[in-house]
Amino acid sequence: MEVQKEGFLQKYDLYGCFQCGKCTGGCPVSLKSKLNIRKLMIEALLRDNLGNVVQREELWDCTTCKTCTLRCPRGLEPMDLLIGMRTLLVEEGHIPKTAIEALESTYKYGNPWGAAKNKRSEWANELGLKVLPQGDQASNLYFVCCTAAYDTRVQNVARSLVQCLRQIGYDFAILGNDETCCGSEIRRMGEEGLFEMLMDQNIESFNKYDFRSIVTTSPHCYNTIKNDYAQDGLDVRHYTQVLAEAVEEKNPFSGEVRKVITYHDPCFLGKQNGIFDEPRYILQSIAGVTFIDFDRSREKSLCCEGGGGRMWVEATDQGPRLAEIRVQDAVEMGAEILATACPFCLLTLEDAVKTTGNEERLRVMDISEILVEAL
Repeated sequence: MEVQKEGFLQKYDLYGCFQCGKCTGGCPVSLKSKLNIRKLMIEALLRDNLGNVVQREELWDCTTCKTCTLRCPRGLEPMDLLIGMRTLLVEEGHIPKTAIEALESTYKYGNPWGAAKNKRSEWANELGLKVLPQGDQASNLYFVCCTAAYDTRVQNVARSLVQCLRQIGYDFAILGNDETCCGSEIRRMGEEGLFEMLMDQNIESFNKYDFRSIVTTSPHCYNTIKNDYAQDGLDVRHYTQVLAEAVEEKNPFSGEVRKVITYHDPCFLGKQNGIFDEPRYILQSIAGVTFIDFDRSREKSLCCEGGGGRMWVEATDQGPRLAEIRVQDAVEMGAEILATACPFCLLTLEDAVKTTGNEERLRVMDISEILVEAL
């Protein structure tokens, strides 16, 4: 693999790294994987050919949670370096088969799940939603997300969120089958060209219609549309922000939910965008709820291992999955419901409940689903 090393080093400012190790020390997967971001940074500096560095299978263990970047005392961006290394692998075709399938599906069908594009809005068939391409108008756009549109478990989150938004009088519409993947995980798997294509398609769709803001189901969609697209005048909000404001103004969710609930911070909502208080405020506002927090919460929250393309790439490590550790911690705390606000977190944590044998002790729910029970 021939690589223009000097430009690569300058792009990620590797000369500024003084090998303190805080990136690796904070990495949630470093203890059970060969992934060592500090070592990768120094080897990229010292080796003559970057190809010897980037062709490491553990590069795919990274969840792009951003802990390494947040902990760097020099303000470097180790996470972006790793994505850049993946980009080199993608350009050379050295990527896992499952990742190739997800990328090809996204190119063909506008989603990484291999589902037909014309079935994207089937989840909403009986809901009577406004659809912008059909000529409807609304003050806000609800950007549903590939996972919420196609995964049968997460479709219930989308339906629950629709109920919540209607309950607070939120005027919204969807793009229907015209919605396409936001590209968050595509970019983080290293396919920059495909990401740019998806970004251009979405921005073109946004510009067709007159709406005030975008609300998203997924923190991954929220983060990439808000930060990766970085379009001036485009107001993007995660649904927990919208619902928290409504609850603070006049709580329309008056029912009781007598459960002990803890909350798992999604990395793309918390660590990457500082949204910690709104989800907790919503949960604590529900009558009957006893809220308890993880020791590892907020900025220190333990990653579920769903991000960075890991929904389509099997990890190389041999240790217990972080989602399983998260579930065990929740059970030991006495939680009855493990709440989150991210489709990937929901799926990984729910699977971990099954693999740890805790189906009778712990239920994983999205915040929108809990609010529906409080109607």
